[in-house]
Amino acid sequence: MSSKTGKSHPTVRAAEIVREYGPFGGAGQVHGVTHDGRRVWAATGAKLVAFDPASGEASQTLDVPCDAGTAFDGKYLYQIAESRIDKIDPATGKVLASIPSPGNGYDSGLTWAEGSLWVGQYRDRKIHQVNPETGAVVRTIESNRFVTGVTWVDGELWHGTWEAEESDIRRIDPQTGAVLERLEMPRGAGVSGLESDGAGLFYAGGGASGKVRAVRRPQSSH
Repeated sequence: MSSKTGKSHPTVRAAEIVREYGPFGGAGQVHGVTHDGRRVWAATGAKLVAFDPASGEASQTLDVPCDAGTAFDGKYLYQIAESRIDKIDPATGKVLASIPSPGNGYDSGLTWAEGSLWVGQYRDRKIHQVNPETGAVVRTIESNRFVTGVTWVDGELWHGTWEAEESDIRRIDPQTGAVLERLEMPRGAGVSGLESDGAGLFYAGGGASGKVRAVRRPQSSH
């Protein structure tokens, strides 16, 4: 259904969790998640861990500070570390460049789409489109819930929420911020990071559980 029809009530369904991964190497947190086309990367605080989603086995670890969202632009990783976003060579872990993060340390999710970084602001309930070279904010989308992970897939903008022990993954109108669709996570299964695999799955970071959950993405009906 088109968002232009003025649909005021979002489609709400239970999130279908396909698989759980982790915790990895004793890491007690997952802060950010991304997908590089083959592997899933999880930000665990002091290490970025790449794992194979088929086997669940960790295949690479980078020693970099990673306390919030993670993104991949097709070649490089981007990682929020306190009040900056680091551009990282995934082969070596070398930080190639850094830009200031728009939330100055209060940033959450991160994704790459259409040549821009998109940065979630947790308590501000916002998503910023950011110039990856300068850190300048290009535009801002308002949400009505705490924003955790952020991802674009097939022209759709989805973000995770986590508020008062309740979490969901929601599709919002990128122009208005209106909620179009919600996938409700089971109680206690929070969403800390979010990324699509470009196909039928989301990968959702599980916060203090140290887990990453694969959640089925509904096939678009609009």
